[in-house]
Amino acid sequence: MLDHPQPEETKPDRDARPRGHRLDIDGVRVRYGQTVAVRDVTLSVEPGEMVALLGPSGCGKTTLLRTVAGFIRAEAGRVLVDGAAIDRLPPGRRGVGIVFQSYALFPHMSAAENVAYGLEARRLPKAVVVRKVEAALAAVRMEGFAERRPRALSGGQQQRVALARALAIEPSILLLDEPFAALDRALRLDLQLEIKRIQRRFGVTAVLVTHDQDEAMSMSDRMAVMNAGRVEQVAPPAEVYDRPATAFVAGFVGTTNRLPGRIEARDGAGYRIRLDAGATVAVESARGFDTGARVVVCARPEQLALTEAAEGFPARLRQSLPLGPALIHDIECGALELKLHAARHGAPPAPGPVRIGLLPGATPALFPEGETT
Repeated sequence: MLDHPQPEETKPDRDARPRGHRLDIDGVRVRYGQTVAVRDVTLSVEPGEMVALLGPSGCGKTTLLRTVAGFIRAEAGRVLVDGAAIDRLPPGRRGVGIVFQSYALFPHMSAAENVAYGLEARRLPKAVVVRKVEAALAAVRMEGFAERRPRALSGGQQQRVALARALAIEPSILLLDEPFAALDRALRLDLQLEIKRIQRRFGVTAVLVTHDQDEAMSMSDRMAVMNAGRVEQVAPPAEVYDRPATAFVAGFVGTTNRLPGRIEARDGAGYRIRLDAGATVAVESARGFDTGARVVVCARPEQLALTEAAEGFPARLRQSLPLGPALIHDIECGALELKLHAARHGAPPAPGPVRIGLLPGATPALFPEGETT
């Protein structure tokens, strides 16, 4: 739970309310020596939208964020805000606010002084600074902690102050660099909800860097999944999960069961596939495959089920683990290890031989067998 009082929502300062701005990343390439960290990335963020950059460590997401902030100079490409290039501007003049994983608060300053720092650097009148600091602290529900120094604040409170500092300068773009990584799970969820509330309330255009899939899917309007310096798919979270564009996205976002097989024939809007596991399944796909081509059916755990139908393929249930209202079935099928999700009703099934089938209406993804995961 939140560790400070929950006052009624304060009406935002009309003069301080940031307006949504458009961010365009146009063909940006960043190189470290001989290593290309970001490979010609093009990405647009609409006014008031939150886009999450998601990917494994070393995929280039933090490098891309820091290029937008101005901490890293791109080898090629442009960064534009509302159509105006900001590439040659120093970080302090880009109109970008950034919240770091480590909070980055000045330890010798109070919360209010930390929030005021960027405003004072712009040489604003003292009365304006005071008003904006009060409004920013109220927006993150920290007005009662204005005189405390960082060491007297919890991790969540420090991150709220860091967010207030970023918002106080009325940024065109808000950058969030793994802002929840240093927090425990319960506090992380509270702060995720708070930041999303504030982002929507103020209409701030935001980019969130994270390696946490649940965080990206719950907070963002769209996700940009990165791999080896490239963006492999940009889409709303549900679309990324339900219709992954590449085998990497299918394997990285959520859990997937990879079932190899061979194309037998066209079948309506998709194909009839003979799985190596011993069953024939029909899978819709807009991709073009030749008869006989080797493919992989990527099925989510909730798209497979234990079945008694002859169309299923034989496997062995190793164990079933309760997870809230669901059961996770751990399945062995030759060299394959499969995970199935099912609703929990009564006692779990006993380990032993079972048959597995696709649920009616399931739409697993289909990729060439050699496509990189």
